[in-house]
Amino acid sequence: MNNHQDEELHSSAAWVPSPAFISTTNIAWLMQRAGVDSYEALHAWSVQNRETFWALAIERLCVRLQKPFSRVMDLSRGVEEPRWLADSRLNIVESCFTAPTGSPAIIHQAEGGEIASMSVGELQALTNLVAANLKRRGFKPGDALAILMPMTAEAVAIYLGIIKAGCVVVGIADSFRPKEIATRLRLGNALAVFTQDIIMRGGKALALYSNVIEAEAPPAIVLTAKDRMSLPLTREPSDPLNILFSSGTTGQPKAIPWTHTTPIKCATDAHFHQDIHPGDVLVWPTNIGWMMGPWLIFASLMNRAALGLYYGAPTGGEFGRFVEQAKATMLGVVPSLVRTWRNSGCMHAVDWRTIKVFSSTGECSHPEDMRWLMSLAGSRPVIEYCGGTEIGGGYITGTLTRPCLPGTFNTPALGLDFVILDEDGRPADNGELFIVPPSIGLSTTLLNQHHHEVYFAQTPPGPHGELLRRHGDQTEKLPGGYWRGHGRADDTMNLGGIKVSSAEIERVLQSLPDVTETAAIAVSPGGGPSDLVIYATCSASQTLSKEDLAARMQEAIKRELNPLFKIHELVLVDALPRTASNKVMRRVLRDQWLSR
Repeated sequence: MNNHQDEELHSSAAWVPSPAFISTTNIAWLMQRAGVDSYEALHAWSVQNRETFWALAIERLCVRLQKPFSRVMDLSRGVEEPRWLADSRLNIVESCFTAPTGSPAIIHQAEGGEIASMSVGELQALTNLVAANLKRRGFKPGDALAILMPMTAEAVAIYLGIIKAGCVVVGIADSFRPKEIATRLRLGNALAVFTQDIIMRGGKALALYSNVIEAEAPPAIVLTAKDRMSLPLTREPSDPLNILFSSGTTGQPKAIPWTHTTPIKCATDAHFHQDIHPGDVLVWPTNIGWMMGPWLIFASLMNRAALGLYYGAPTGGEFGRFVEQAKATMLGVVPSLVRTWRNSGCMHAVDWRTIKVFSSTGECSHPEDMRWLMSLAGSRPVIEYCGGTEIGGGYITGTLTRPCLPGTFNTPALGLDFVILDEDGRPADNGELFIVPPSIGLSTTLLNQHHHEVYFAQTPPGPHGELLRRHGDQTEKLPGGYWRGHGRADDTMNLGGIKVSSAEIERVLQSLPDVTETAAIAVSPGGGPSDLVIYATCSASQTLSKEDLAARMQEAIKRELNPLFKIHELVLVDALPRTASNKVMRRVLRDQWLSR
């Protein structure tokens, strides 16, 4: 980009931190300890001194160790297999209860109900109850137990109780059907399952326990109130605590174990990037079966903050009022949810002045939607956050010490770095992103696939000969230390000999009036050149014919991207297919198109 474009990018900043504000951030503490005077220098220091960085993060978070480590990072087996907190013993649940016992741990509200609160002491007692009952029923450390429940206070206690007992959580999203539930129970080798009878969504009772029965699940567990447990069973840092699953849009999902060190990544990201402080309240509509559920638990409790949980659909005004009444200081979103709020006008009367920061993940953000979101809380910034289940958090994100440009990232995650390479493996400003390991949180094993083959086999070397880890995202570097995500590398299409990502096309089309969501796919029915097919959902106020809407879309693509990108067909649908973590399943759309 030229100087004019560079100036234009910086002038589009929607929030700029003041020096006084920067001095209040957790980043300021880290800069002082690292002996640096700029954020750019801090990130460079964090990847050049990874062991020291993680030691400081562990100190800052007051992580409780029952046996101290001999060193934070042991690379004797190479960067693919680091040993974190070597020779130590811990149970990470202990580090979730360092806040005063009377302070709030969970603020929650059922759909149509009243707001309520559970204290740290109450959550700890319920966690102990779960752990004690598991021990009494004969479950041993390392046994896997599934949770198929919505994100409730009870589910959080069950989650922590399983881990405190030394067992392993198999997280399954409550939206899955019996076949998908059965697959995950099998991959996780679950010996029992926690569930409930129904889920209330939008005033409707949705079956849950019947899905468990149809999935031929192992026995369900009913707790009693007879026992208490005060001490957790200690584990090796590398012992698993949670088995999570990739989206599984095609074939069998990857079964990814989190260990007792992965929560340190969750809490560290939240501490330094979302700038979470004791007493904050974090609201992020999510689920135990998606990585952001466990992330929210550890990001909140290990930072001595509270979770805000709304037991219902987050698409309407009641959710907005819950955010207000819970006095949320951080609100997490997926971009399509923001678009729903904006189109429906359901958040027009909310008072979100307590919010200090938004955070967005799961999809590529549209800048105008994010600007609108910021306006609901007096122009508070948005921290874009992109990572994965196999990372335990983010690899690229934002910092409150730099200006916020909606729809962009402004830093790699601290303690971690990446490179962008073109098809020939050369450094580029736009291409596939590869992670430079190691980092706490990065997976080292998969239960059902070969970890090296999935993440390291045949990856090109880094610019300095580094071993790189495959992640599969398409990323563009912008001037001034900013980046823009373009979705998955395998969602890149070749149209007329020119490469473009689905996300780039979708970003343009979703800026059109009354177009709520789009999915761009490339299809080659006869094995020849790719055709561009657009799937779209529209608001009720959309009155154009399909042909006129397609023409308007084509004009926008011509104006904003490239006149050679021709729309082959527009398909209007009521909703786009999504994974449990709310990602659009473009492969499903391709399969549907080709099977017509």
